[in-house]
Amino acid sequence: MANELKYGDQIHLQNGYNGWQGGYLDTLNNHTSAGLKHYVATADSPTRGTGTGTWEIVSASGKAAGQPVLSGDLVHLRNLYVGDGGYLDTADHATTAQKGGGGKYAVATAQSKDRTPGSGRWRIFAQTSTPFDQNVRVGDVVHLWNTYDDNGGFLETNQNAAGVKQGGKLDVCTNAYFNRGGDVADWKIHKG
Repeated sequence: MANELKYGDQIHLQNGYNGWQGGYLDTLNNHTSAGLKHYVATADSPTRGTGTGTWEIVSASGKAAGQPVLSGDLVHLRNLYVGDGGYLDTADHATTAQKGGGGKYAVATAQSKDRTPGSGRWRIFAQTSTPFDQNVRVGDVVHLWNTYDDNGGFLETNQNAAGVKQGGKLDVCTNAYFNRGGDVADWKIHKG
């Protein structure tokens, strides 16, 4: 089918918070830590800046471009800001406020696919798809679980974007819980 997600596809990820009002996964501002490229938050638009909200899905287990993405696959997400916005990565600890709701790690982009073992690898889980053939499709709702230290947590929105993430909508971190409330860990796939 034409809407099956394939490695090499460019996508936007829309957050499910408050009836899909959580914004689109986005990069903004240069990161100040070595090995990291940009801060990550959500934005109201998937095209806030050229490529800032566009992510290329890359296999983390050696599957070739053009192969279908299956629920449970291990992936890297490469941001396309200025052609190379870095790879989605867990970096540093969640803020104190985020930790109060189960938050684990802050999220940024890194220069390399795996800045430290597992930090740039995400297991993608579709909630459901039609037909039930294990493929992930455009329009599906997914959870993204990070593999850092064998348990990096689920990608979610948590708190308003502020400070170095000013200009974004909601801050992004990982959480120990797959959906602590309000669909904050639900991400809908749109074609980029």
